[in-house]
Amino acid sequence: MTIAAIYAEFAAREARGVSPAYERLASAVTRDRELLALLAALPPAKRQPNLLFGVVRLLGGPVEDPAAFHDYVVANWPVIEAEMRTRATQTNEAGRCAVLLPVLTALPQPLALLEVGASAGLCLYPDRYTYRYGDHLVGSGDPVLACTATNMAPPIGLPQVVWRAGLDLNPLDVTDPVDLAWLDALIWPEHMHRRARLRAAAAVVATDPPLLVRGDLVDDLPALAAQAPPDATLVVFHSSVLYHVPTPRRVTFAEVVRGLPGHWIANEAPDVLPYDTLPMPPSEARHNVLALDETPLAWTRSHGQAIIWFA
Repeated sequence: MTIAAIYAEFAAREARGVSPAYERLASAVTRDRELLALLAALPPAKRQPNLLFGVVRLLGGPVEDPAAFHDYVVANWPVIEAEMRTRATQTNEAGRCAVLLPVLTALPQPLALLEVGASAGLCLYPDRYTYRYGDHLVGSGDPVLACTATNMAPPIGLPQVVWRAGLDLNPLDVTDPVDLAWLDALIWPEHMHRRARLRAAAAVVATDPPLLVRGDLVDDLPALAAQAPPDATLVVFHSSVLYHVPTPRRVTFAEVVRGLPGHWIANEAPDVLPYDTLPMPPSEARHNVLALDETPLAWTRSHGQAIIWFA
């Protein structure tokens, strides 16, 4: 896929109806030969829209007007390029817990959670957040994670979590202002509710930090999983992570997870993991597939704002 096609797909399938600013920017990049040439000099994994837009936001650049964005990127490309080469998209959206909760509460309790691609570990606290599925409220306190649930009864309680750990190539620390600023920059411009949610979730995590290990999802997963208490149900999970991983490595990762005790929850784009059959997605917007132990259960939106059950 060409760089222009990547940005066109992002505009049409991810940003449309979700972030007008990013839809405008991505559409403009598809026609901007100068920016496309600059992006072409980066490794393929570093050309993605979320990374470019997040770095510009981190540096204080404009993301509302495509012309101003173009001028800023061209004028500041050496600094932007350096940041893009060293950083990775690590969107740590606590809202994704709302689509994980129905599966987590149905497993044998208590749980030992191990998140692959954990970033700062905000999704390791599904038992500490509050959820709103329509008029149905689960839990109390902040943040409140709103999710539209279709074809399913919403969960009636919270999971019991007795151990939580995360694995990431570059774990982030929510108590570090620099790390928190990067997580904030990755939130799309209009999403003030997500920005407030990040701060509220970070406050929860800061009071009881998880075990976050710097490591590889294949090489270091078994050793970390072995630290889970044996009297708890081990749950290895990940959301919007494996698309960063080359396909052969994904295959190896799946083999490793299958060899672990417990359960495997995947919440990834439909082309990331192989499934025998999937129903038609509910719309042209990008959806993830929520799966338990390689059985697909539901379509979900990337920020946890909706779950459409089909199992």
